[in-house]
Amino acid sequence: MSMLSKLKQFKDLRSQGKKMQGLMKDVSATGTGAGNKVVLIMDGNFSISGLTIDPELLNPDNKNKLEEAIKSAHSDAMRQIQKQMMAKMQASPDMKLPGM
Repeated sequence: MSMLSKLKQFKDLRSQGKKMQGLMKDVSATGTGAGNKVVLIMDGNFSISGLTIDPELLNPDNKNKLEEAIKSAHSDAMRQIQKQMMAKMQASPDMKLPGM
């Protein structure tokens, strides 16, 4: 593959990335942890836009439980965003990535 074709491929991937950001800007997901005692809201660009923590978990004795609940809520929201992203990519005629 020539350098010119590699540059074109890179430019195409960058363009598709920008299109994907546009498609995902209005997407959001809510992840939960510790039986809904931690609720995390994430936007389509993987930024956390909201976090609610049950006051019961703010006790210093619950430090480990709170940490695990936040990680769990984050993972839950990430999985949801990734599923939505894949669905949007498959539905968009502009997104032609190898293997899809």
